[in-house]
Amino acid sequence: MAIVEVIKYNGVPNIFAWKYPSEELGTWTQLIVNESQEAVLFKGGRALDVFPSGRHTLDTENIPLLNKIVNLPFGGRSPFTAEVWYVNKLFKLDIKWGTASAIQIQDPKYEVFVSIRSNGMFGIQIEDSKKFLVKLVGTMPAFDERNIVNYFRGLYITKVKDVISSYVIKKKISVLEINAYLDELSFFMKERIEPEMTEYGIKLESFYINEISIPEDDPAVKKLKEALAKKAEMNIIGYNYQQERSFDTMESAVKNESMGAMPFMGVGMGIGMGVGVGGAMSGSMSNIAEGMSFDNKEKLAECPKCHTKMKQGQRYCGVCGCDIEESIEEEKIKKVIIKCINCGAENKGAKFCVECGKKYNPCPKCGQDMEEAAISCGSCGYEVSKKCLHCGTVLQKGIKFCPECGNSVVKKCPRCGVILEEEPKFCPECGESLQV
Repeated sequence: MAIVEVIKYNGVPNIFAWKYPSEELGTWTQLIVNESQEAVLFKGGRALDVFPSGRHTLDTENIPLLNKIVNLPFGGRSPFTAEVWYVNKLFKLDIKWGTASAIQIQDPKYEVFVSIRSNGMFGIQIEDSKKFLVKLVGTMPAFDERNIVNYFRGLYITKVKDVISSYVIKKKISVLEINAYLDELSFFMKERIEPEMTEYGIKLESFYINEISIPEDDPAVKKLKEALAKKAEMNIIGYNYQQERSFDTMESAVKNESMGAMPFMGVGMGIGMGVGVGGAMSGSMSNIAEGMSFDNKEKLAECPKCHTKMKQGQRYCGVCGCDIEESIEEEKIKKVIIKCINCGAENKGAKFCVECGKKYNPCPKCGQDMEEAAISCGSCGYEVSKKCLHCGTVLQKGIKFCPECGNSVVKKCPRCGVILEEEPKFCPECGESLQV
């Protein structure tokens, strides 16, 4: 039987764990362990003795655990079989990672769904050689950077999705602005992943998110960027969306050959001179409406917002876009006297009733006071949105995560996990009782 005289590391760089090819050893064999390395002896599938850096002579004094198994004699040369593993404990700080598929996320600021991708790098060090070899390496002949990335891909992709989604919801940050928070996100990611890697004897030294990118060909992103660019243009020039719609209305009216040309001359002159654009436009449109009304012998109405003359029964104002019916309803609501639902005292804008001290809980539609746990308004019948079970925030319809605390508001069956659209007493899927 050939007995190895000297054992040393002959693996290639960037290897975290390397197995010495021969298993035929003997007492007095020289074991050489380089700096930033550890050598671990295996016998019968069990990790036994660990050797730090330096030169070691294999004898009964420095391999006590192996000696108990093979009963090495004192003195003389005795052959035995064992596996020698080298573990590199140097710092590896440039391991790259990335999301292979896009992450679907709802922008909390603009409420559109977009696809994002992320990439970066992380650094590790093998902290516990035995645990690393037993739990992760197993019977593989070597373990390198590629194996690390493959083994933990599912972990960091899941954590990236969770951290980015919860972060933008809690902070109410647009995905177009998320790259300004890469440092904070990287710190949160490291806190989430580090305990998982520690279970395998790996210390996570660093975790960085280098980029969170949005595909340029995404239709939702294109529309959102166009809208933001249009808004910036309006802010620079100094007009708003309603004024732009008014310009469009005027242009359409000018092109209509059935109308007289005289009222529009004043509009063109006012715009060309750059003086009183809004006033000229409003006045000219009023004259147009008056001319049309007088020609057709129809009664005129007045817009409650810009006071432009318009046809009787017209729903929207052609100048400012005001919804006439909605404005009338708002005026009616303002005239309604708000009373405390507990004692009937009149509420004049106070947060608490001046008579009984009850907190004012206004209906979002009519403003009347409601009970704290009411699901609909007793005055107008408006259905009140449900509240978050964790922080009490009033939630909009269709929302799945609370914008205040980030917790899921979708109710699921605790037994089978089916999503419950309503609040039944029993699960429609498995029959589990849902009563508290």
